[in-house]
Amino acid sequence: MYKEQTNEAVELLKMLIATPSVSRDEAAAAAVLEAYMREKELNPQRHGNNVWCASPNFDESKPVILLNAHVDTVKPVAGWQHAPFTPTFEGDKLYGLGSNDCGGGLMALLQVLMLLKDKPKPYNLIYLASCEEEVSGKNGIESVLPLLPKIDFAIVGEPTGMQPAIAEKGLMVIDATAHGKAGHAARNEGDNAIYHAMKDIQWLSEWKFPKQTDLLGPVKNTVTIVNAGTQHNVIPDTCTFTIDVRSNECYTNEEIFAFFQEHLTSDLKARSFRLSSSKIDVEHPFVQACIKEGLKPFGSPTLSDQALMRFPSLKLGPGESSRSHTADEYIKISEIDDAISLYTKLLNNF
Repeated sequence: MYKEQTNEAVELLKMLIATPSVSRDEAAAAAVLEAYMREKELNPQRHGNNVWCASPNFDESKPVILLNAHVDTVKPVAGWQHAPFTPTFEGDKLYGLGSNDCGGGLMALLQVLMLLKDKPKPYNLIYLASCEEEVSGKNGIESVLPLLPKIDFAIVGEPTGMQPAIAEKGLMVIDATAHGKAGHAARNEGDNAIYHAMKDIQWLSEWKFPKQTDLLGPVKNTVTIVNAGTQHNVIPDTCTFTIDVRSNECYTNEEIFAFFQEHLTSDLKARSFRLSSSKIDVEHPFVQACIKEGLKPFGSPTLSDQALMRFPSLKLGPGESSRSHTADEYIKISEIDDAISLYTKLLNNF
């Protein structure tokens, strides 16, 4: 339906795939986007490696809709059969690192801004290509939101198969240290810190927070890293382990941390409490517009920049989350075309 815009999106996406943009090293990719936006007379602004622009004739009396996706990628994993930084076509598929997560959404939303920017509408649009999303970095969206006008609603172009994710789990990483006393392994001395850690890890594997929802399910606690010991014949006096916590909307990260402190014997330190779970009311007008188009709201287990948004938002983007962070990541050209069409229809009717 939007052949010209889809072709534009794909050509720019090819340039971005060929420009490595691993988190915290996105300067070259941000420059590519900035140059394209300047060529299209979009008056881009840049803060660090975040690039944004507002629709012309910005009216401060109207609400603001943010169109957001991220320019950074994870590092390429092992197992790629296609070169990750070489855009490669096979039929409808475009292979390349960042094509699915989230180049498709990044490109589709930019084309939608250009389609709608000069049309009369009851809201303002801001397009933001943010950086450091994959690492929840301080120099990403968190640093640029204070520079933007007040946002009333956001569409985040993460890959969701163009179904609206109206809730997503939060994230808290906890570093735990179990303490014991060093001693010789051959003698009955010392206090093995590993055994203390094992008791806490066992408790974490069995504990289930009682409150959960149909959208996000239960809180998920997973021990992902364990380290202890220096040599085979020394009882370790410390054992460290890392807890990955995916919170639902029933508990704050602070509440979960306080509960763990009460029930675990290890010393705990949360790296951050800032990545909260998020949810938008199903009665929100944009969610209702999605439902009227036959889309099905769902809850997402994966984290995005939504965790740092203090205003209503949802994830809606081309591609599939299951392709993200995998070898031979790809986006379908038809998915980009369908996304441009659906975004435009939803925003025209909103």
